[in-house]
Amino acid sequence: MEKAIKTYSLHNFRSIHQISALPEELIKDIDVVGRVLPFKTNNYVVDELIDWRHPESDPLFTMNFPKREMLFKKHYATVRKLLNANASQEIMEKKIRKIRLSLNPNPAGQEHNIPYLDEIKLNGMQHKYPETLLFFPSQGQTCHAYCTFCFRWPQFSGMSSLKFAMKEAVLLFKYLSIHKEITDILFTGGDPMVMSASVLESYILPLLKPEFNHIRSIRIGTKSLAYWPYRFLTDKDSDDIIRLFEQISNSGRNLSIQAHFSHPVELSTEAVRQAILRIRSTGAQIRTQSPILRNINDKSELWKQLWRKQVDLGCIPYYMFVPRDTGAKHFFELPLEKCWHVFRKAYHQVSGICRTVRGPSMSDHAGKIQILGVQEIKGEKVFVLRFLQGRNPLWVDIPFFAEYDPKASWFNQLKPAFGEEKFFFEVGNGVCVF
Repeated sequence: MEKAIKTYSLHNFRSIHQISALPEELIKDIDVVGRVLPFKTNNYVVDELIDWRHPESDPLFTMNFPKREMLFKKHYATVRKLLNANASQEIMEKKIRKIRLSLNPNPAGQEHNIPYLDEIKLNGMQHKYPETLLFFPSQGQTCHAYCTFCFRWPQFSGMSSLKFAMKEAVLLFKYLSIHKEITDILFTGGDPMVMSASVLESYILPLLKPEFNHIRSIRIGTKSLAYWPYRFLTDKDSDDIIRLFEQISNSGRNLSIQAHFSHPVELSTEAVRQAILRIRSTGAQIRTQSPILRNINDKSELWKQLWRKQVDLGCIPYYMFVPRDTGAKHFFELPLEKCWHVFRKAYHQVSGICRTVRGPSMSDHAGKIQILGVQEIKGEKVFVLRFLQGRNPLWVDIPFFAEYDPKASWFNQLKPAFGEEKFFFEVGNGVCVF
């Protein structure tokens, strides 16, 4: 039987029947912060994932509902004052846009990843690494629910100048026909799984033709398994989605669903278990990833449970990320050393089959940088780092070192160790040009 999705946003979140138990001040906070950072959730999250007995300390509530602390005090005060004064929409929008621009809405130099086709700037693509192309279908630039920590929050906030999206499939196919070095295409967003099966087919089925034999892996980045598993079970075109997945697998390509799970609760329902089984029956892989987040999953025991449960369900633990320096990062961030300790302790407690996971990893402008540890070398305490991916492939897997900084929470806060002025990849011009 089809289960209908009901969406909650700023316009109707008070209609959630459990919300009446929340303190009025918390409801006001949701209203204030939701004006700046995007807010949307749905009936599956509300009815099946959140523990309404203790909502303020519940991780799934925090992942879906804005909190006062997610804005800096001065920004919160500005918006609340405007609301209390019934400020005009024009004034409100002007102030909110200024606040949003101060929250680093385009982190890690994403604008430098946008490729060109002749003189056409392909705003719906990112080509940072030679073998992998990210594609942002315009119909997939929303999600079933919005994570409060999402680094792509500007996509959902009306900041059109910072939005990555492309409707013209012909430009995608032309770019891929020229760039034979590309073996992997990642459909991302937003969430591609909000698209209808027919729209998703229009992008994917042409890639199965002989002229695109260099495309060996098709990846779909999605939070739908965690926030709306019925997408693969009872939506009106769920069967069409499953048939599409089977076509991809039967073509000899690898289909990898890049699933976002940030807490064991997201793996606890019968719906998500059935959705995972149905996807895996098509021959697709499910690889899992999440940032490590203060107030959500900053304990090794939770990661141990997460990885173990994922493997039990036939998924492949893939990445632990450090949250990017954007949006509400100050609320979720942890020192890099803490991230490493949580990862290492959890990694010690699982079997080898769970140790496919890599992290903690920072998706920096230069590439994906993994924290390998904290060590003392030549009498100096340092971070040991390496590239898992780099703008220049020659950088990958070369260990390098940064001065130890107990407060650092992102790569741009680190300095080269041993008195060096620059990191090895900053010397000369090692950037690949596509």
